[in-house]
Amino acid sequence: MQMLQVAPSMQTLQVTLDAGVARVQLNRPHKANAIDAVMWRELREAMEWLDAEPRARVGILSACGAHFSAGIDLAMLDDLKAQADDACDGRSREKLRRVILDIQDTMTSIERCRKPVIAEVHAACVGGGIDIITACDLRYCSNDAWFSVKEIDVGIVADVGTLQRLPRLVGDGMARELAYTARRFDGAEAARIGLTNRCYDTRAELAEAVAALARQLAAKSPLCLRGTKEMINFARDHTVADGLNYVATWNAAMLHSDDLEEAVTAARERRPPVFRD
Repeated sequence: MQMLQVAPSMQTLQVTLDAGVARVQLNRPHKANAIDAVMWRELREAMEWLDAEPRARVGILSACGAHFSAGIDLAMLDDLKAQADDACDGRSREKLRRVILDIQDTMTSIERCRKPVIAEVHAACVGGGIDIITACDLRYCSNDAWFSVKEIDVGIVADVGTLQRLPRLVGDGMARELAYTARRFDGAEAARIGLTNRCYDTRAELAEAVAALARQLAAKSPLCLRGTKEMINFARDHTVADGLNYVATWNAAMLHSDDLEEAVTAARERRPPVFRD
């Protein structure tokens, strides 16, 4: 199997890898990082690369420019009509459904990636931006961040993941309020209601804190980090009994690893453990 290249070159994203931490930056600053068709495709490609690249242990998803993301590029709506064009109404709607499912899979690729993905949010995070961050493992923002589940105000039912993931983060009632009203809320409120883990006073403090957290996670056992993400995701969607059964099976297979031996040896020798990729 051919090894994927480190830090692939993309049109709408900047991807870097340093000391186990991969940074994926939305890079359409002239469009406030509005998500066009190319960015949808490249975001999934970046997550597949992060999943497959053994030297990448943790991902940070951030953005270049003044804003995190203005959401879906409305020019995409015309593209969707073109992709679904067919003389048969039934076939046209079937095509559109397949396109929507494919876009949904882009967001799910963040969740599906075995490595933890940390969202670093500044300024505007609207519509599709919220789809992105709700699929991440951890979310942090700066005080200038602001959010809106905007779809209802442009005549769309949010269909790429927000309505499915947001209630699990902020609760059913708050998710309904935000989705029904499309109201704008700030970084402090986002942290208070649980959309983000923490809100920092400045972008510099946000970047420093997220980078430090990513380095901390990158120093952990990669095998255990991947397993912990899989167990949490599985437990979210299954009963406690199912989750316990799955983790028992996982550890029956993966418990006795080089990582376990290194952790025990490092503890005995009073030194930080060093794990292989």
